[in-house]
Formats: sequence, structure tokens, C-alpha cells
Amino acid sequence: MTIAATRAAFFDVDETLITCKSMACVLARFWGRGEVAARRLAAARASLQAQIGAGVPREQVNRSFFRFLAGSRLDELEACGQEWYEKARTGGLVHTPVYDALRRHANAGDLIVLVSGAFSACLDPLAREVGADLVVCTVPEVDSQGLLTGELSGPAMIGEAKAEAARGIMTAFDLAPGDCFAYADDDSDLPLLRAVGHPVLVGDGPVSAPLVETATWSWLPGPAPAPSARPAPPPAARTTAPPPSARSATGGPSARSATGATSAEGATGAFAPQAA
Repeated sequence: MTIAATRAAFFDVDETLITCKSMACVLARFWGRGEVAARRLAAARASLQAQIGAGVPREQVNRSFFRFLAGSRLDELEACGQEWYEKARTGGLVHTPVYDALRRHANAGDLIVLVSGAFSACLDPLAREVGADLVVCTVPEVDSQGLLTGELSGPAMIGEAKAEAARGIMTAFDLAPGDCFAYADDDSDLPLLRAVGHPVLVGDGPVSAPLVETATWSWLPGPAPAPSARPAPPPAARTTAPPPSARSATGGPSARSATGATSAEGATGAFAPQAA
């Protein structure tokens, strides 16, 4: 029997559901190999990291990423994203602890929602494979010729925008926030984590959240650090996320198209493509 979902599980993507920064990976593949491409990528990385170092809000850094893609065809970017995903998925792209949690939620009939600062070229192949019901992300502005303008259609899906999107979905599907889950790894994801009754930190978690708040949250290990990075110990006084309890009714939510705001998240952290 197919039933309507009574809970939602919201999943951040980069370094939560997958092990890398998807936008950096897709951009590196789209620009190709060779010395010229390497210089373009290095310049983009330096520009974004300079903004981060100067304390520019992540929402603005996210917008800056899309300016590098001005004049690019969306269909070509999406084809490139599919090629990247097909190769990367065989090399440890999906972060197993979070993916296992997603499967448990799906088997329990929960609404599965990917919430990311990345955009369709990065997210659509993953969403199809994991069976996401909805994708909420940054949507680049596209002109009548199918070319990215370098601007956005709507907000960068970062920070409070993620929480607003989650609240809108919970309202639209008549879901109680206290029954819903969110999985995320970054300080900017705090609004999303605070919007639900079952927040789950992935990895070291948001560093600015007070321990008195996060001590009662669940926790899952993050992706393994890059070889050059020092592994950080798991934070103290956190409880490993238990599997969501199965609902008494059988079956899952009715099929829903994976549509929504489309976003680009990898541009705000280390610009280091993995498994590209």
C-alpha cells in the first residue's frame, strides 16, 4: 500500500551525502585538462578563497561561483555533470553512513529531500540514483539561448534559505517539524538543522554552535579527510544517530518529481576536486 509521508528527511549534499565538493569537481571537468584550464581553475580557487578569508557571507561566495560560468550552456554543464557522476560514483563518491541513513528513511516511507547550494548539473544524477523525492538547490539564471548569465534565479541555497525551503516543504506536506530529520556538516547549515526536531551533525559539525545545544543532537562520522589534512577526533558528548523507526504502515511515499530550487554548494570550501 502506498501512503503519504508523515516525516521528511533533509540531506545536505557536499561532504555530507557525498565525500567531495561537487561544484568544484564539475567545474574542473567542464573546463578540461591542460595548462590553460589549470590556470583558470587556480584563479577561480584563489578568488573564492580570498572571499572566504575576508569573511564574505557564503551566500555571496556561492553567487560568485556562477559568474565563472557566465556564457556556458546549461545542457552542456548537465551532460558534463552526468559524466563526472558516472565516473566518480565508482570511486567512493557516496558517503556510506549518511547514504545508509537515507535508505532507512526511504524504507520507512519518509519524504527524501536533497538541500544543496549546488545546481542541477551536480545534483540531478545523484538525486535519480538515490531516489530523492525533491531537490532544493541554487538555480542559475539562463537566457533564451540556454546560456548561463552568471546570476541566479532566486536565492543561493545556503544558510537561512535552506531552513526556509525546509519549512515550506514541511508546511506543504503537512509534516510536523518535530518529527522531521536533517543531516548536514557545515556551520552555515545550522538554520536547517535547527528547523527540525531531529538534527544530525555529520563530521565535526558546525563549529559555532554552542555545546549546550549540540550535545543532544545525533552525530554521524564525516568523510575521511584528504591525505594532506589531519584527521580530527569526533566531538565529545554526541550520540551516534540511531536508525529512524519504521512506520507502522507499509510502503513508501507516492512518487514525486525531483524538482525545486537547484543549488551549488561546493564553491564555498576547499576547491579541491575529488574523483573527477
